[in-house]
Amino acid sequence: MKKFLTISCVVALASCGSPEVAEEPVAVAETEDAAEIMSLNETTWTFTQDGMEILETIDASGNYIANAGEEHYDHGTYELVDGKQCFTSAMNDEGQVCWATPAEIAIGESIDITSDQGDELTVTRVEYQPLTM
Repeated sequence: MKKFLTISCVVALASCGSPEVAEEPVAVAETEDAAEIMSLNETTWTFTQDGMEILETIDASGNYIANAGEEHYDHGTYELVDGKQCFTSAMNDEGQVCWATPAEIAIGESIDITSDQGDELTVTRVEYQPLTM
């Protein structure tokens, strides 16, 4: 009788347990670098280049326009590539120039940045100002 009771208890306990669900592997996206660096879309910047004060705006589509005062200075496209801010001018044949920047840059903050070609520049983020050509 004790054997029957023990077997009955084991069967009862086994039937109470929920069926084992195979754990599905969780996909971990490798976006640490991209998530750490802000996109420059819809931002505006000021800097001095070639002795001129430049105002540069990048729109939501990644197109940028840079003006020196009332004069058009440059325009082209922007994209975030491997954690760097990359610009391709439509006005020269230099190709893409990428800049290393901090992860976040607040409006009003000035930072020193360096291009992949070794050029250094101090830029200041200002309130977004859409520009047109």
